[in-house]
Order: sequence, then structure tokens, then C-alpha cells
Amino acid sequence: MSQLPIDSVLDSVISAIRHNAHVILKAPPGAGKSTRLPLALLEKRVVEGRIVLLEPRRLAARNIAQFLAKQLGEAVGQTVGLRVRGETRVSDKTRIEIVTEGVLTRMIQTDPELAGVDLVIFDEYHERSLHADLALALSLDVQAALRDDLTLLVMSATIDEDALATLLPDAEIICSEGRSFPVDVRYQSISRQYGYEAAIASAVAALLDKEEGSALVFLPGVREIQRTAEALQGKVPANVLICPLYGQLSAKEQQEAISPAPQGQRKIVLATNIAETSLTIEGIRLVVDSGLERVARFNRKTGITKLETLQIAKSSAIQRMGRAGRLSEGVCLRLYGEDIFQRMQTVPEPEIVSSDLIQLVLEVTQWGCAPEDLQWLDLPPTKHWQQALELLRQLGLVDNQGSLTAQGKQLLELGVEARLGAMLLMAKHRGAASMSTACWLAAWAEEPPRGKLDCDLRLQLMQLTARKGSHRQRAQQLADRLGVRLSNDLESDELPLLAASAWPDRIAKCRGNNGRFLLSNGHGAQIDTDHPLSTEEAVIAIDLMSVAQGDSRIFTACRADFTILQTQLPSLFSEQEWVDWDDQKGRLVAETQIRCGDIVVSRKPIMQISDQMRTQAVLQQIKRKGMAILPLNAKAESLLNRARCASVWGLGLALPVLDEEAVVAATDEWLLPFLNGVSMLNGLKSVDFYGALEAWFGWDTTKELNRLLPETYQVPTGSNYKIRYQPELKPALAVKMQEMYGQAQSPSIADGKVTLVVELLSPAQRPLQITQDLAGFWQGAYKDVQKEMKGRYPKHVWPDDPANHQPTTLTKRHFKPDV
Repeated sequence: MSQLPIDSVLDSVISAIRHNAHVILKAPPGAGKSTRLPLALLEKRVVEGRIVLLEPRRLAARNIAQFLAKQLGEAVGQTVGLRVRGETRVSDKTRIEIVTEGVLTRMIQTDPELAGVDLVIFDEYHERSLHADLALALSLDVQAALRDDLTLLVMSATIDEDALATLLPDAEIICSEGRSFPVDVRYQSISRQYGYEAAIASAVAALLDKEEGSALVFLPGVREIQRTAEALQGKVPANVLICPLYGQLSAKEQQEAISPAPQGQRKIVLATNIAETSLTIEGIRLVVDSGLERVARFNRKTGITKLETLQIAKSSAIQRMGRAGRLSEGVCLRLYGEDIFQRMQTVPEPEIVSSDLIQLVLEVTQWGCAPEDLQWLDLPPTKHWQQALELLRQLGLVDNQGSLTAQGKQLLELGVEARLGAMLLMAKHRGAASMSTACWLAAWAEEPPRGKLDCDLRLQLMQLTARKGSHRQRAQQLADRLGVRLSNDLESDELPLLAASAWPDRIAKCRGNNGRFLLSNGHGAQIDTDHPLSTEEAVIAIDLMSVAQGDSRIFTACRADFTILQTQLPSLFSEQEWVDWDDQKGRLVAETQIRCGDIVVSRKPIMQISDQMRTQAVLQQIKRKGMAILPLNAKAESLLNRARCASVWGLGLALPVLDEEAVVAATDEWLLPFLNGVSMLNGLKSVDFYGALEAWFGWDTTKELNRLLPETYQVPTGSNYKIRYQPELKPALAVKMQEMYGQAQSPSIADGKVTLVVELLSPAQRPLQITQDLAGFWQGAYKDVQKEMKGRYPKHVWPDDPANHQPTTLTKRHFKPDV
């Protein structure tokens, strides 16, 4: 067996696993982390129980499982097993399980002790997938509470060891240098204008014409891959195969892309970032890097995940380059300038800070703890967490106390994500036809078809039911779990009810006849005006995407009827009194509304308007217009500003979320009790806003806030000067230099945790120096200031040793030094 770089550190890794609960292995792609190490651990009997290897991508998981099994002369499912969505191949002989996506999380939730598992390996952890972060957090909790004999090995190519070492402070860290031949890096900037893919194809063809070997071309997405493939036709010789590689391809098509080129032929593999790590593509000597990737980012305001084309991180660019040096000296052509490479961010943003957290919140809720009770590299953002929790309540999976409902517990047995699970469970109450249709819809939703498709959901599903493939396999698997026969006949009348139960936040009402709709989450969406759905009174927008400006774009929707939805799914509707001031008509509007989220389905005027309603109207105006209309006095402004600083600076005070959006949204909680008798906006001038904020924060918390972050600071002369607070900056204190004499060190607040920036002023109140290191200034730059100031302000005191001199507000004539 040929040597791999990992071989040089195998003994160290084995020893570390035997003696440590946490081990970190840093090794570049191609070192043999995934292909050599697991079998070596098995051969050396490092652990008695099973080994679970977590891979972030299904393609990599399948290939690693096949490779390891082949090394043993076996089929997958014997010593080496595989568990991915829709496919499980394990047996009682299995010692190594390759798992992916949420499979490890499901294993932990099902069996918190992970009985029979002695080692969990997190491969390619630098990708920071949501599933990997959650699985690691749960595994650490299992270790701490139930299995102190469980060992965790975190493997990565490019990760911040310092951050990981902070999370795992007792971990042993081992580094493998990897094996790489020299790579000639070249730069060729290509504009991302019209014809971008044609320019890429020309660059690839020119490189193949000059160099030997096959090429791996990194492109951001499927659309670019398809266009580049078309542009390459006719630009490369007939013996050059053009092979796409992306996640939506079948396993067979993906395997064809990574297999060696036939004798006498070369390959151009057009891939997304799926090929950055964990995959070995045979014969690659040339890499062409677009420098781009397509990333799913969750927009909390719209509740929609948007695919954005972004510049890759420097670590990704280095990994892509390394693909050219696996087998021999290679070439990496970067289709951007060297200056852009130098400016790239170091590592990618982790999914946990930019993704929809609904599934993560559901899993942590099932685990029975709060997010802060678990160990994370990055704590899930509070706002994203709260939004996901609210949607889980709307789906009926979590109750008002934040615990799983009976339906939520049933969902976890289905092995699907939250929205689809809620839909499948609803279908169970509606009969076999509804369940069968729900299975097709769930299979469609997990991997929506791409390309030029009619946006009518019913038509798309009919195409799926008419052919074989992965969607049929998945639908059949779900039908088996529900215990129902999968039918090719869709129950069209069930589609709106099924869709609404999964996407209640995307029920939409038309806003005219131009294809524009209002979603129940309050945001706008649009269908092409020439499509029949554009004139419907109501639709459910299942597949949509945010755009740079304006309404989101609807790609797939189904017709709906509010009367039927209200009858069949009454929990999605509410009746409430609505009171607001109509600025255009100059009068108060009060009515009883039937609402579906932010959609008003029907309204009825309220004839008798009470004082309480008038106060509610004031509150409604505040929510519409924002904090700008609140006449906060200086005292209240200071309290709110300092509270925001305390939150940003992590001072440990139990404060609510305090950005403007959150403060306005919470006015019912903190401001309403102080609006007694206020029925018009001008009445707000009499409101005690400081008292309202103090009550909201709590008296003890406010008292501690005032102690930690006081409004003023007493300088050595005894004078008190205001501290200038800004959450994004360190607090600043402006004071005449003479009054800081005798202050040897920089002043601080918050029990020494926060150092003040001191703006030292001249006698004329002009800035002389801004410093965070007063001691260093006195000993250094002060000499130059002293020299200049003695000439400009000779009547004032400019001592040689200001750190030990008596502070003063006086000139030399009045100043009497201590005897």
C-alpha cells in the first residue's frame, strides 16, 4: 500500500485517541484522513466499539464507504456501513459507519448514550455545516453527562485551531503536513458580465491546449456549469470528456464525473464546491478556479433563504489550488486578480450564523435544554432562534412553554425536517390519498427539480409521479414509514391544505392583477404576470427566493382558497381587534379582523371606541413609524444606550434584545403599562420613558447597569465628566490633560473589564491626544506634546512626570503644588 502523509502521524493519532477524550487532527485534503485513518484504527483495535465517521456531503460519504469497503474486499454494509438520507446499509458486522447530514443527530436523539459507539469522527469540520456544529454540541453534552468513555476526533483541513482549542481546551492537537507537488498559480481576471461562462470556457480550452492532464473547474452553481459545458462544445478536442459534478445529479452521474478518464482521453470536470474536499478525482492536474461559490443565506426579515453568489474564502481558494498537486506538478488558474486573493476573508462564515435554524431549534428542544446550555464554536443568533421557535409553534410542534408537543414527538420518528413532518402528520388525519400526495410533496420539497419548469406545483408533481428516480424512491420510503400505499394519482384538492400545513408563513393573498401577492409573514412576492396563477385570489408560495430589491420571486406555488383553509386549518387564523390611526383620513380606525398572519381575510368595523383602543392606536403608530417618534429624554436615551453597550460588551446582565426593531416590537411589554391616558401621539411627551425602561430591565438590573456603566467618570481633580457610549466602539472620556495628572494608568469601568478611551484636551478644549494606554502616553508621546504646549500655553502646568504630578484646573499663577 502506497504511503500517505497521514501515515507519519498515525501512531500519534492512535496514542491520542487512547489517552484523550478530545483529539484535533489538522491535515490538508489528500492526506488520508478519511481513507487511511479509519481502517488503521480498526486494525490496531484502538477502540472496542463502533466508529462513526461524520461527512458533510452525501457524495463524499458514499465514496468513502465504497473505498474503505473495497480495501477490505467487502461490500458496503459489512464491516463498513453507510447511513445517508434515503439509504441505510449496515449490519451486525459493521464496525465503521459513515454517516451524513442529520443522521448522527438522529442517532444521538434516539440513543443518547450512543450504545456500542466508542469513537465519533467529525471529518471536514472546517466546512462548519449546521449539522456538524449541532452534532458536536450534542456529542459534547453526551460525553459530559452520560459517556465519559466516548472519544471525539475532530478532523479538518483549514480551521482556526485557537477557536477549536477554546471549545476543546483539553484536546490533543496533531498536525499532518500532507503531500502536495508544486502548483504553478496563475491569475487571469475575467469580468462577470454577459458572456462570463464563454470566457471561462475559452480560458479552460486554452489551458488544456498548453498543458497535459485533466482539469477540474470550480464554478458557483448548476446554471454556470451547464452554460460553461455548452460553451466548451467545439472548443476542446473530441477526446476530452465534459463531466458536470454537483449535488442534484444522480449517484451514477456523480460517479462518472470522479472516475478516471478512459485510456487515451482527458476530462474536464465542472464542479461546485462539492469537489473542494473529501473527494479524490482521478487524473486531475489542472485546476481552474472562478473564485465564487453559491451559498444559502437566511433572511430573517422575509423568512426566506436566498442563494447568493459570493467570493470564496482564502482557505477555500488554497484547497481548490491543492487539487492540482495531488498526483504531480500541477497548474492552478485563478480567474481573478492576485489582489483579490489577498483581500479574501480567511475562512468561510459558519452556517449557524446565516442559516434557517428551524431544524436546529427543534433538535435542541427535543434534547431538552436551552442553546446556551450546549457548547458551540458560535452560539446560534438569538433573533434567528426566536423566529424559528415561533414558526415551530405555528406548525404545532412546540408549545408556548417551548416544549415539544405530542405532534412534535411524533415528527421525530419520521426522520424528515420540521415543515415536512408537520405536513405528513396532518395528512395522517385525512386518509390514504392525502398521505400519498403528501409523500410526493415531501420528496419534491427535499430536492426541488431545477431548470425551466411551470411554476404550478400540481404540474411539477405530476411529472415526478410519471417517472422513476430518486424522488420516487424517497416518496416510497416515506409512504412505508406512514404505512400507506404510494399512488401515482395525486389528490389535487389536498395540495393547498398540505402546502399550508408545511408553509403557513407563505400563504399569499393577491394585491391586484399584476402577479403581486402579500405573504402571511408580511412580505411581498411576485409571480410572472403571464402565468395563470398570477390572477388567483390566494396561493401558497412554496419555492421562492429573495431578490436584491422589491418582492421575492415565486418559482413554485399552488392555488388556495381562504374559505377552505379557514374551515380545514382553523389554527392558522385568528380574530383580533385592530386599532390604528389613518394618517390619510385623519381619523381613528377600529375593526375586528380575521387574519392569517399579516393577511387580513375579512374585517368588520367596531362602532364603540374605548380609551383603551385609542391607546392601542398610539402603540400601533409607534410600531409603524419606529423609535424616531418617541420623545425620549436624555436620561432615558442614556439608559437605553448603556444597556445596549452592556449587551454588546458581554457584561453578563440579563437584558432583553435591544436593537431598534426589537425595542419597538416589545412596546406592548415595556411601554403600554406607562401609557395611561395617552390617546394621541402628542401625549407621549408626558410619559416617564426612563421609568418604563427601568421596569422592563428590572430594578436590580438597572442598578447594576448604572454601577458598571456610569454616566460620568470622576477624574483626579474630583470633577465628573460624561462618558460617551457607543455599542460598536469603546467608551470615551474627554477631559483637559491637566485634570488627568496623577492618573498613572488608563481609567476603566465595569469592574475593570472595560477601558476608557481618553481624549486629552488642551486648555482651549482642543484634542491633543486620544489614547487607550495612558501609562504609555505619559512615558512616550507626552514629551512631544509637552514641548509644543509649553510654547503655546506657557501659563499652564506641563510637568516632566505627569503620572505622579498633582492634577489641577488652575494655571501656574493659581497653582500651588503640594509641599
